[in-house]
Amino acid sequence: MSNLPSCPKCHSAFTWEDGAMLVCPECAHEWPVNAAETHDDEVKVIKDAVGNVLQDGDTVTVMKDLKVKGSSLVVKVGTKVKNIRLVDGDHDIDCKIDGIGAMKLKSEFVKKV
Repeated sequence: MSNLPSCPKCHSAFTWEDGAMLVCPECAHEWPVNAAETHDDEVKVIKDAVGNVLQDGDTVTVMKDLKVKGSSLVVKVGTKVKNIRLVDGDHDIDCKIDGIGAMKLKSEFVKKV
């Protein structure tokens, strides 16, 4: 049996080689042979304004008054935000702030407690 990698898209083990490409018969995904060798899951490290590494479930404080877009509310300096969730995108923190609700924050405006 061959040692071909599984499909990166659907994780099927039934891949086959077609010249310089690998093909998945289940989802029809094609990728280069050499890309399978160098493919590593890159973990994005998100840091706060001071340089501390943030993780899911951390507690942070807001370092700057932040206006809430579309309303007259303001998240004040020193507001403690518990149980953050890290996400991909421009705003990399999902959280729930008491009195305001669900929000997305940028990590550059918070500090880990």
